[in-house]
Amino acid sequence: MTFYTGQDLQNMMGIIEETTGLNGGPPKILLEIRQYLGNSTFLDDHGPPLPRVLPFPSQVVYNRVGKCGSRTVVLLLRILSERQDFNLVASDIHNKTRLTKHEQADLMKNISNIPQPFLYTRHVHFLNFTRFGIEQPVYINIIRDPINRFLSNYFFRRFGDWRGEQNHMIRTPGMKNEERYLDINECILENYPECSNPRLFYIIPYFCGQHPRCREPGEWALERAKQNVLENFLLVGILEELEDVLLLLERFLPHFFKDVVSIYKSPEYRKLGNMTGTVRKHTPSLEALQVLYQRMQYEYDFYYFIRDQFHLMKKKIGLKSQSRPTRTPGFLQASQLKTEQPEEEEEEEAEEEEEAGEDNWLEHP
Repeated sequence: MTFYTGQDLQNMMGIIEETTGLNGGPPKILLEIRQYLGNSTFLDDHGPPLPRVLPFPSQVVYNRVGKCGSRTVVLLLRILSERQDFNLVASDIHNKTRLTKHEQADLMKNISNIPQPFLYTRHVHFLNFTRFGIEQPVYINIIRDPINRFLSNYFFRRFGDWRGEQNHMIRTPGMKNEERYLDINECILENYPECSNPRLFYIIPYFCGQHPRCREPGEWALERAKQNVLENFLLVGILEELEDVLLLLERFLPHFFKDVVSIYKSPEYRKLGNMTGTVRKHTPSLEALQVLYQRMQYEYDFYYFIRDQFHLMKKKIGLKSQSRPTRTPGFLQASQLKTEQPEEEEEEEAEEEEEAGEDNWLEHP
């Protein structure tokens, strides 16, 4: 394990900024936190004593991924911001994840002007502040099994949640019945646009960024997303282990997330999520799931990368994973997908429509 002096960190920052090019290098606060945790692979934990005080990031951005439990986290943040006295800014723009350069510059300037400490959250693909000469904040995020995310969105767009199907149908008046009641197996096996690429290439762009190639399924976007995670994200958790995600957030960002786990477990909070499960959701056939899995290979590569990084982080602070992770999706083992269902996100159908572009949903080979 290697540790660095303050001067070493400053020199390292300069080297990274010169060599990474695309992203401008990690924020200084991330380097300090990694010094606190140690940069070992967890096979060698020898070295000088760790700093006693964890650095405090005062600028945090949560560029939340659609249908990955972000309503749960935002609801918790609303409670925490009142208790912890930090500025929470949750954008009410839900259908614009890709921005022009002018829009990027304006948004980043507005974010940087929020009084610190602040946590800003919005559905938006990764923004590179340093390229515009602005101090880079620390990023956090949560993702989930890609097929589970897709299924959650597919049925939520059509039928909403237990708060009332009729209300959701009113909110999507443009959806024709033939689309609303389209069998998901037909959508997948007949290669409808909603169930094909590039629409399925959804999670990676949130980490790759605003470059047009970030929306093209391929190795370039995948590798750039991984690089951005390593350089700019304090934590990317997985929804399947949400409680551990909250534990780590409480550990690394106590000024924002102190007591978040106890709040999450409280009966008062649990009542808020009783009516938010997606209705009419069911698992496609095994054949359809296998086809979907093949179409989402890049998404799964990224998901497994994030899961491995998350488990390494857990191990470093002494949290054990309940089971040994595999690279075989659950549906291939038992033809059944199960993920903890926290708050569903009402706003996602608008964002998904943006991803659709001008495609006609009925067009297929």
